[in-house]
Amino acid sequence: MPPYAGPPVASRQGDASSTLRLLAYLALAIILIVLDDQGGWLARLRTQAGLAVQPVWALAGLPGRVGASVRDNAASHNQLVAENRELRNQLLLANARLTRLQTAALDNAQLRELLNVAERSGLDVQLAPILDIDLDPVKQRLVLDAGSREGVHIGQAVIDAGGLMGQVIAVTPLHSTVLLLTDPDHAVPVTVARNGVRLIAYGRGDRLELRDIPLSAGVEVGDEIVTSGLGGRFPAGFPVGRILELRPDDTHAFLVGELAPAAKLDRGRDVLLLRSVPEIPRMPVTAGLEPPAGGDTEPGPRPAPNSETPRRAAPAAAADPPAATPAAASPAPATDAPAPPAGDRR
Repeated sequence: MPPYAGPPVASRQGDASSTLRLLAYLALAIILIVLDDQGGWLARLRTQAGLAVQPVWALAGLPGRVGASVRDNAASHNQLVAENRELRNQLLLANARLTRLQTAALDNAQLRELLNVAERSGLDVQLAPILDIDLDPVKQRLVLDAGSREGVHIGQAVIDAGGLMGQVIAVTPLHSTVLLLTDPDHAVPVTVARNGVRLIAYGRGDRLELRDIPLSAGVEVGDEIVTSGLGGRFPAGFPVGRILELRPDDTHAFLVGELAPAAKLDRGRDVLLLRSVPEIPRMPVTAGLEPPAGGDTEPGPRPAPNSETPRRAAPAAAADPPAATPAAASPAPATDAPAPPAGDRR
């Protein structure tokens, strides 16, 4: 039989049975839809079936959730590590900048103090940076980044905002060495600012010491010690230290005082070098000169030190003719006046 004639009769019977099954399914579906619409029992059945298979769904999706969680945790950890590294670097940079700013502020404050001291005292000074420091108990030295090219010379006094620090003992073209007050080989003539007692301060490694203080000198704890100016090496009046303790020496005939240095020997980055030592004002010599018998009848300012008035008084008194100088006639009435009481003399 040719192929176009169609299938055999047996196959047509199978199609009829399939159609019947399809109709039966449709009828069952319609019945279920009607029953579910009227009673809603099918919806409750679906809900209970969903609750029954929910653990299966959770178990089936567990590997995916675990994998996603691992990936998220790994990404979060890497991100946190990177952020932590970046924040740590920023913190280090911020701390370095803050430290640099604090150091600059301290240097600025120290320079202001040094300049204020120079301006208030009217000193001819030179600013020198500290290059190295040696604070060994038996050797107290500073190395300055300034030498003979900058005009530094041996014996030059070194100060800071607090007071006297020491003196220059060695000079090269580029650098200079300063012997500090606390060096065991250093001694400086000083005086007690309160009563003017002259003493000598010796270096003792990390402090200063006053020796051979007379018991009757009236030196007390807390007295300020300044340079006396004797010897001409250090100018007078510069703070050296303050007495912290007084104790008798081995002989119990004198006192020994411990001083706290006024200068900041272990701090700072710059010092001041005195280019010239200011002259000490001299008091006029009055030995052998006596006041007039009658005294001055009118109050007036005293003659300034080193003035010409005391030197001209002697020749005027020694001149025989009173008319030699016009000024000789003026004191004559004063000698005839009665002398004032002792309490009124000036």
